[in-house]
Amino acid sequence: MAETLLKISINELCQLEGIESNVVVKLVEYGIAKPIEGHIEAEWVFDTSSVHWIKTAIRLYQDFEIDWVAVALVVDLLQQKETLERQNERYQQQLKRFLSGNKDTD
Repeated sequence: MAETLLKISINELCQLEGIESNVVVKLVEYGIAKPIEGHIEAEWVFDTSSVHWIKTAIRLYQDFEIDWVAVALVVDLLQQKETLERQNERYQQQLKRFLSGNKDTD
């Protein structure tokens, strides 16, 4: 099954979200978001995952009035948590299949 990748340019992102491009540059510098295309800022293209984390980072910065280094740390921890939750879900599904497969052999 092919997965559809939605993409958005830096200009579209800034217009839709009402943010300045220098903020997006800062978020890329701190590793909060990574462009999936483009070698220079004007050509950057982001996927929906990066857009999600950009919006989350801006909300953290504004709501909690913390600096970008702290925002980057919080986003990194949130990303790790999300990854662990997805892994846990996969393991739970595998365990259920394993356990249901063993009931057939009993």
